[in-house]
Amino acid sequence: MTKRSVLVVLFDGVQSLDVTGPVEVFAAAGHYGGGRADLDGASSEPYEIRTASLDGRPVRTSSGLTLVPDGPLDAMPAPHTLLVPGGTGTRAPDDGLVAWLRAHAPSAERLVSVCTGALLLAGAGLLDGRRATTHWGFCDTLARHHPEIDVQPDAIYVRDGHVATSAGVTAGIDLALALVEEDLGRDAALMVARVLVVFLRRPGNQAQFSAQLAAQTAQREPLRDVQQWISEHPAADLSVDALAARARLSPRHFARAFQAETGMTPGRYVERVRLEQARRLLEDSTQGVEEISRACGYGTPEAMRRAFLKTLGVPPAEYRRRFRPVPV
Repeated sequence: MTKRSVLVVLFDGVQSLDVTGPVEVFAAAGHYGGGRADLDGASSEPYEIRTASLDGRPVRTSSGLTLVPDGPLDAMPAPHTLLVPGGTGTRAPDDGLVAWLRAHAPSAERLVSVCTGALLLAGAGLLDGRRATTHWGFCDTLARHHPEIDVQPDAIYVRDGHVATSAGVTAGIDLALALVEEDLGRDAALMVARVLVVFLRRPGNQAQFSAQLAAQTAQREPLRDVQQWISEHPAADLSVDALAARARLSPRHFARAFQAETGMTPGRYVERVRLEQARRLLEDSTQGVEEISRACGYGTPEAMRRAFLKTLGVPPAEYRRRFRPVPV
């Protein structure tokens, strides 16, 4: 079996889950998914995982944990996969670390970032001319400081050639599962997902967070009440006229006020709520697609199918096949 080396970059202020999430996926691929016994009984692991800091010294994570690397970055051979996590240490990064990435990251066959690790790659010029994402709270920062990068704020991970960037924290697990599937096949990735009790696997273009988190909470009570009504009644008449009447505002005033206070149009908010509800029913219920489409306000299965393809890139039936929990 081909062994792929994975090198994880450590630094003070690193987010511990950005490190351990992907590492657990790659390690589990050997234990449960892709490893096999050689003739002498020794395990043939598909990944060789190492961690390294710039000077080889232990680092303190953003949560206060101490991680002990395998050695200094300069002592490590060029890896197949170089993984750069995020954390508070990316806000004012060590110039030496950025310089090391600029000089050595291009030699990796696959370059991966988790969360704000994309800021380090961007600072080293490694994302220029590419599509990329990062934690939703830093997408604007990435786009503003690096206009040469095509920032994808809604994606949980983005693949652009040999470079892959993921959104905040746990999205690194989704990306790592996608890489395991690419390397070892779907069955191996599915087994890893089952062992870690996560879904295999959220599509890369799935939104980073729910409709309620994506939109701001309105300040005025009538608009907050409308937001709550939408989430509780996705199958109702959620046209601007109907929602404006509920808020006791004119349609024009309502539409302008809603967007000003929530950051998105009423129509966009309704789309996200309906899609989120449909996803939950596909994951957690035994209802058929036609019944779910009616319950979520789509009216017809075809309308729901178009919404899923537009936003998630997969039809409802495929979404259910991928993301409905499977007992370990």
